[in-house]
Amino acid sequence: MRLVFFGTPDFAVPSLRALLASRHAVVGVVCQPDRPAGRGQHLAVPPVKRVAAEAGVPVLQPEKVRTVEFLDALRAWMPELIVVAAYGRILPAAILDLPPHGCVNVHASLLPKYRGAAPIQWAILRGEPATGITIMQMVEEMDAGAILLQRDTTIGPAETGGELQARLAQLGADLLLEALDRLEGGTLRPTPQDEAAATFAPMIHKEDGRIDWSRPAVEIARAVRAFNPWPSAFTTLGGKVLKIHSAHAVEGRATTMPGTVLAVADGLAVATGKGRLVVGELQVEGRKRLLVRDFVRGGQVTPGVVLGS
Repeated sequence: MRLVFFGTPDFAVPSLRALLASRHAVVGVVCQPDRPAGRGQHLAVPPVKRVAAEAGVPVLQPEKVRTVEFLDALRAWMPELIVVAAYGRILPAAILDLPPHGCVNVHASLLPKYRGAAPIQWAILRGEPATGITIMQMVEEMDAGAILLQRDTTIGPAETGGELQARLAQLGADLLLEALDRLEGGTLRPTPQDEAAATFAPMIHKEDGRIDWSRPAVEIARAVRAFNPWPSAFTTLGGKVLKIHSAHAVEGRATTMPGTVLAVADGLAVATGKGRLVVGELQVEGRKRLLVRDFVRGGQVTPGVVLGS
């Protein structure tokens, strides 16, 4: 089939590479415009754009997808099917209805659970034992289309958001190719989603990473995993941002003010609303990442210090 691919970040790259290596013809790629990023705010090229450029596939980066100019350019590619993976925008009916085989989406959850922009982070935050990939037909409502294929996978007890994303991205690419083969062969039967079971995974913002020490340690440990690598779980120490890159929870009752450092000899243990958070790796603003044993040698934190105060 003649395919047009919509996608932007790293998660979409394995799906695009799989399509480029398949018997299908990727005739065009659409991704978000280059955006300022990093401390220097230099323009960053989306990962999908780099892959498309390497393969010699034309790329469009519209600021808006509802303009006549963009729709005309899309029609000129004459796609038989549009594939979407983490593009970052809701597509209007004018695009969804354009290809004769419609539009399919690679979504990183077992729909109808975790519709929205951040299904991977929310699955970890909510303590889900498993998640997966859904290949679905697209409709104008967000992530509400009929399910074509699904595949589940267990979430590791210490797995971070970044690690889970990498696994799901590859799983999504594999499942996408299977879905396209079965779609062509007429062996796929779309299954409507159960609206009563739908849950949502709203976009994550930088401030979401701020640790609320009054929460139970088990929830904070999940946040540390979910927000690694971005936006990172963080607190403050001496007026500076302190990022926590790894940690685990120890059960127990609250015995002192949440955020209080309880011990540094055998690891950095911090009081929470319920139990203790034992930190494994952290990073003070402007410094490199350190294992706790190296960090505490510097005497930057002592028992009794209250983090986040």
